[in-house]
Amino acid sequence: MHILVIDAQGGGIGRQVVSSVREEFPDAEITAVGTNSMATSAMLKAGADHGATGENAVIVGARKADVIIGPIGIVVADSLFGEITPAMAMAVGQSGAKRILIPINHCDNIVVGIGDQGIKDLIREVIQVLRQIAINA
Repeated sequence: MHILVIDAQGGGIGRQVVSSVREEFPDAEITAVGTNSMATSAMLKAGADHGATGENAVIVGARKADVIIGPIGIVVADSLFGEITPAMAMAVGQSGAKRILIPINHCDNIVVGIGDQGIKDLIREVIQVLRQIAINA
């Protein structure tokens, strides 16, 4: 299974996702794509197999991935403080991959119904969904 993890800013969410996915799925191929080099670096340090940075890396990675994981802002143009370009959001949205979107209330994107769940709880849910995808693959 080829998993693409996309993150922005400092890569903190992506770092936690990569670490958890690597622990649960040691044989998965994980590609980390950051919107900036700090985000990419954080995810590589967490155990991603490959890393790339920027718009074209998101576009190419989205074409090749079986599963894409990231904060919900990766499908909203100009979100994550403007780091998600319209082309990035479109590439993720049009990808044939399964998308596991983490509901983070940042950058004027408010997701109702998530309550007070912390990032660790949300990443646990990411792993549960990924397990289900792996079973059905």
